[in-house]
Amino acid sequence: MLRICAKLLGAPWTRSLTSAGTPRDEYFAAIHHVSNIVRRDFYMERTLNKLRISVTPELVFRVLRACSNSPTESLRFFNWARTHPSYAPTSLEFEQIISTLARANKYQSMWSLVHHHHRLSLSLSLSPAALASVIHAYGHHRHVDHAVAVFNKASLFRCPQTLPLYNALLSALCHNSLFHAAYALVRRMLRKGVAPDKTTYALLVNAWCSCGKLREAKLFLTEMSDRGFNPPVRGRDLLVEGLLNAGYVESAKGMVRNMIKQGLLPDVATFNAVVETLCKSAEEGGMVDEAFRLLNNFTEDGHRPFPSLYAPVIKALCRRGQFDDAFCFFGDMKAKAHPPNRPLYTMLITMCGRAGKFVEAANYIFEMTEMGLVPISRCFDMVTDGLKNSGKHDLAKRVQELEVSIRGV
Repeated sequence: MLRICAKLLGAPWTRSLTSAGTPRDEYFAAIHHVSNIVRRDFYMERTLNKLRISVTPELVFRVLRACSNSPTESLRFFNWARTHPSYAPTSLEFEQIISTLARANKYQSMWSLVHHHHRLSLSLSLSPAALASVIHAYGHHRHVDHAVAVFNKASLFRCPQTLPLYNALLSALCHNSLFHAAYALVRRMLRKGVAPDKTTYALLVNAWCSCGKLREAKLFLTEMSDRGFNPPVRGRDLLVEGLLNAGYVESAKGMVRNMIKQGLLPDVATFNAVVETLCKSAEEGGMVDEAFRLLNNFTEDGHRPFPSLYAPVIKALCRRGQFDDAFCFFGDMKAKAHPPNRPLYTMLITMCGRAGKFVEAANYIFEMTEMGLVPISRCFDMVTDGLKNSGKHDLAKRVQELEVSIRGV
């Protein structure tokens, strides 16, 4: 295996991946093997030296990305790669290892690497996305002062203070309930001429709603609207999603009802969030009936829901054992809503199989193939085995014949 990897990752691989005569699957299999060595081999450097591979920036980046959940091993691999005279680190690999170490709370190793880069007189520049990941990691680990310091020193990394950096620092402040500082940061954004986006609004609204400060969230949206910075989506939709994220389901339902009474329907994303939250709460509070009524009202008003909107209701009904209601509702949605897609059929077949309803699952397999949707192999196997165990050998044979006709095996 080592000889195969050495051959695949040797000199010919310094060319582009699209070069003729080089199978991509073999190359990525070799990358996977090197990644496993980095993650699991105690004597990593010795094993990698035996491979005698050609260390290229592309190889280093792909391995670092594959090992992003192993920060110590990733750093050892990066240091090993830098010892090769033919390898010169690029900003892509450097940003990847910096982000990996920051997410793992290994800031001492991260800054040691940065200072070493400076001592070598190498030009150090980080993209806004990479520096934002460092700021976000500091905020996640409750190191707000360090997050602010990195933001203020962005110029040292040749990184402009763009919207991603502001949003990352805003997330760090909101995560630590520093709302006054977060609001001051938004005012600084406006003074600097940086226009907020949906993420900016959602961060503050979600933070205020999570603390039960709905009034402050409304005042913030009103003030931003008065300043001429209208959010990319309607303010009420942001408030509904903020209440849902904070767990205030009843308040979100009440706001949606008021919007509908006033003739202001929520947008599709907000409606999706409401229905999905109600269905997820079905096992605890039995709210699936509320989601069912909400979706029916939505269709009666002439709207056509997408599968992502009515799939959570069907799944919740199946989990409660109400398969007849789920089948009936699915039939209504096929007539009134957008056509079901492959993930929806897969979910429905899986739920039927778990409940022992293999005949219904087989019917849905036939139905989706008539629509031009190909069932996954797991569905075929589950339905075929279930039908055979239930004594439905003729129907199982039909399902097997269908799979053979589709896959040709």
